[in-house]
Amino acid sequence: MTEEFNESMIQDIKEGDKITGEVQQINDKHVVVHVNGGKYNGIIPISQLSTHHIDDVNEVVKVGDEVGAYVTKVEIDEENETGSYILSKRQLEEEKSYEFLQEKLDNNETIEAKVTEVVKGGLVVDVGQRGFIPASLISTEYIEDFSDYEGKVLELKVEELDPENNRVILSRKAVEAEENTKKKAALLQSIQAGDVIEGKVARLTNFGAFIDLGGVDGLVHVSELSHEHVKTPDEVVSIGETVKVKVRSVEPDAERVSLSIKDTLPSPFETIQSQFNEGDIVEGKVVRLASFGAFVEIGPGLQGLVHISEISHKHIGTPNEAVEPGQTVNVKILGINPDEERISLSIKAATPEEDVNEASEETTEQYMTQDDENNNPTLGDMFADKFKDLNL
Repeated sequence: MTEEFNESMIQDIKEGDKITGEVQQINDKHVVVHVNGGKYNGIIPISQLSTHHIDDVNEVVKVGDEVGAYVTKVEIDEENETGSYILSKRQLEEEKSYEFLQEKLDNNETIEAKVTEVVKGGLVVDVGQRGFIPASLISTEYIEDFSDYEGKVLELKVEELDPENNRVILSRKAVEAEENTKKKAALLQSIQAGDVIEGKVARLTNFGAFIDLGGVDGLVHVSELSHEHVKTPDEVVSIGETVKVKVRSVEPDAERVSLSIKDTLPSPFETIQSQFNEGDIVEGKVVRLASFGAFVEIGPGLQGLVHISEISHKHIGTPNEAVEPGQTVNVKILGINPDEERISLSIKAATPEEDVNEASEETTEQYMTQDDENNNPTLGDMFADKFKDLNL
């Protein structure tokens, strides 16, 4: 009766079936398993014990462990009425891993995995099987050497799954991108116009410098880099430099932040009255022209306006009739307003009208003398025609 009962419990196990069993014996190259409900014992080769490479079977299992596996082959010796099941614990682990990873992919969830190897094209990680992070998906920033990642546990997102080709692609970059988005939103809400903060120069353009504030780039327009006139941003700042900036405006929806370095620096107008006084005649350079006048720089960061009515003693319709950008001129300081940072200048007042008249008279006299010389004929000129026919 006992034999009949035991035979009734024996299942017809075939290739592809999933089984459970107890480890009975451990050898160098394989494990012997008592298969529950099986007619024969099972054998798990060392290559099929784990999804990872192992050198010692004892790293994975020990006698008495309950294990699950797939039957990859049934070997029967009918003559001796013996046989065995060739099993793969690795195949079952891979299946469970794919189910787990697919669920994370469908739900856009993250996983944690340890970097087991650094290879030329990226990182190999343990996700219950061999997962791969291509170099382009390691970080949102460019990383030339990623050897420091070996042994680290990373938070990742599943990028691609292809069970048929044993392909598992993961991304650390996607996780960083989401983190950066959250940081950016929080930062845009936390900073306000008037705040003075530090940032790092991220890149330069011909119109200004972009400053990384910690996930958000703000723009310092070229006119806000210094109190002095700046032609190009690289005259003042360099990429990677840490600078102090003042927030001029914040537009969270547009993710736009306007900054100023100039506003964090002492104003030249704070000491202007120790350098210049009303009535002084000084040398300056024409910086730019407007329809209403010319802006002249008389010192670093000190620009004053010469109203069009103060450019010339003569009537002019536009400033460029008398001056041009880059021209050096003498100006008289008509007024200084340090509070409003305004300087009123005059070119006309620096050149008295009588000097202009004298210069004009000298020029007129010079031209008249030249005209007199040209218009007073000599005797040769008068009788040249009469003498030309005589053979003297």
